[in-house]
Amino acid sequence: MYTAAIGLFVAHGYEPTTMDQIAERADVARATVFNHFSQKVGFLEEWGARRRARVSEILGQEHSEDLPVADRLRRYLREMAELNIALRAETAVLMEASARFGRLLQDPSLETELTRIIDDGVRHDEVRPEVDPHHAGALLAAGYFSGIIRWIGAEPEPFDLPERLDRTLDIVLSGILKAQP
Repeated sequence: MYTAAIGLFVAHGYEPTTMDQIAERADVARATVFNHFSQKVGFLEEWGARRRARVSEILGQEHSEDLPVADRLRRYLREMAELNIALRAETAVLMEASARFGRLLQDPSLETELTRIIDDGVRHDEVRPEVDPHHAGALLAAGYFSGIIRWIGAEPEPFDLPERLDRTLDIVLSGILKAQP
């Protein structure tokens, strides 16, 4: 069902796609779709969750938890950028739909992932003690979403997405990291 929905959203747009079309494409009963996704927006939430899970899986395979906080944050954002680049059409449709119909900026999921990394930096004494990890995570998540929305807003790609996210991270890091001796 998920794959059917994403394919339809990319082909026809999020708003025009109906739950009936998703059921037909997935070859399941309409009720089955509603049993798994009570609203169409559930597919958007699942899409975001799968992307974050994929990035966490990649970073887990690399044992990135052993990296300094700056490198972990950079790797996380880099992998998110690479997923968006690889699936630009999908990203464009689903990010726009998430912004218009979902809870893109209210959903704390990305913020939570980034905050977890910053919390590790606090525990390893890499982050200034006065920095609120939740606020820093929220700031990075907002910078990520702002960059993605601007990036998908024009064809051809208006800027290098990984570089843009790196620059955003550099600005935040210069404000949260302790000075290196």
